[in-house]
Amino acid sequence: MGAKRVPVFACLITAPAVSAWAAAAAAATGEEVYRRTCAACHASGAAGAPKFGDKQAWSKLIKESQATLTADGYVGIRAMPPKGGDPNLGLEDFAKAVAYMARAAGADWKDPDAAAMKRIAAAVERAQARAAKATKK
Repeated sequence: MGAKRVPVFACLITAPAVSAWAAAAAAATGEEVYRRTCAACHASGAAGAPKFGDKQAWSKLIKESQATLTADGYVGIRAMPPKGGDPNLGLEDFAKAVAYMARAAGADWKDPDAAAMKRIAAAVERAQARAAKATKK
C-alpha cells in the first residue's frame, strides 16, 4: 500500500492557524474597530453622527451610560445602522470602539470587562425589544 495522499488545501487550513486568526480578530482594539468601521461616519459627522472627539456632541450620549449607548448603537439608532454597518462586528469589539470614542470626547470609560459585557448584553436585549415593538406600530 502506498502513502495516503492528503489534499493540499487540507494542509493550508489547520486548527492552529484558524485559532491564531480567531484570536487576532477577537483582540481588535477600540481604535482599530473605530478606524475600520466607525470612522466612515464619525470622522466627518456624516448623517448626524457625533464627530470623533467632539465633547459637546458626545456629552449627552455619555450621560446615557456605557451600556445604554453601546446597546443602542449595536442595535441601530436614528441614521446609524446596526453594528455600525458591519454585520460581522461582534458586541465586544463594538463595545471597545464605543468606549474608545467616548474616551476621546472626555469620558472615563474603560474597555468593558466581563461584568460590563453582561450589562451591555442585557441592554442590547432591551434595545432589540424596543426596536421590535416600534416596528410593529
